[in-house]
Amino acid sequence: MFLEIAFLILGFFMLIKGADLLVKGASNIAIKFNISEVIIGLTIVSIGTSLPELFISISSAISNFPDLILGNVIGSNICNLLLILGLTSMFKPLDMDIHETENYITFSILVTVLLFALGNYNGQISIAEGIILFTCFILFFIYTIISGLKNASFKSTPVQNDSLPNHLSFSIFFIIIGIVLLKYGGDFVSNNAVLIASRFNVSQDVIGLTIVAIGTSLPELITSVVAGIKGNSQIAIGNIIGSNILNICLILGISSFISPIYFSVEFNPTLILLIISTLVLWVFKDIGQKNMVTRIKGTSFLVTYILNTIYMIKR
Repeated sequence: MFLEIAFLILGFFMLIKGADLLVKGASNIAIKFNISEVIIGLTIVSIGTSLPELFISISSAISNFPDLILGNVIGSNICNLLLILGLTSMFKPLDMDIHETENYITFSILVTVLLFALGNYNGQISIAEGIILFTCFILFFIYTIISGLKNASFKSTPVQNDSLPNHLSFSIFFIIIGIVLLKYGGDFVSNNAVLIASRFNVSQDVIGLTIVAIGTSLPELITSVVAGIKGNSQIAIGNIIGSNILNICLILGISSFISPIYFSVEFNPTLILLIISTLVLWVFKDIGQKNMVTRIKGTSFLVTYILNTIYMIKR
């Protein structure tokens, strides 16, 4: 048991450090080549912070742990929206800038409803259904880049500091090392989480929805809190919404190509909560302080996350 816990902790550390290096390298390249902040927040940063979920899901698909894949994705999305957005707003209220985020929040709701429909249709995410989800990712990616490029001349600024850590070769090195850490960190977390769960007769879906989901969401947490404190609300919110879209469309899509993902009705309550919570985020633009995620709104998300976690553990 001690060895499994040690490897689990090591895996989480590798995931966090790997995501940090990857995001740092990718962001440096984006800024160096004058890419807009919209693209950085919704693509580069969200893809970088979603890689832990991707590698764990791929490892779980290869190892034939289907419940861990869905639990990881759905649990991470709940964690991103309720826990991370709630905690981030505790440090500083977030400006939603509804013109930038409204379409992405709507898209996030639609793909979550799509996942719910596909999973309950025949009890699995097959290769054909994975292609549908992956196509949604392509559409999201193209739309984001086009939207970002339209605003690039207004949003982006040239890099003034060409210090050694920002050098192109160092940025590429950070990306490579980050990917390696994410790959092996994902292996450690998925394999040892299942071993620990089996020792306590805990189901794969519960361990995926809680421990693994929180662990793999730590990169989003760190990135969003730092961005929120620095006043970069759009990067914080874009990272969370972008990650949720990528988790469903990219990660489940790719994982289904390796092996069909069997869908359990045990996930339905959490998926419904995710849909409702994303709708609430969309409605927040018109409640109280307009277009802001205030501390009170964030607290409601945080309390909902805590209650849902207690429900999952005790059910």
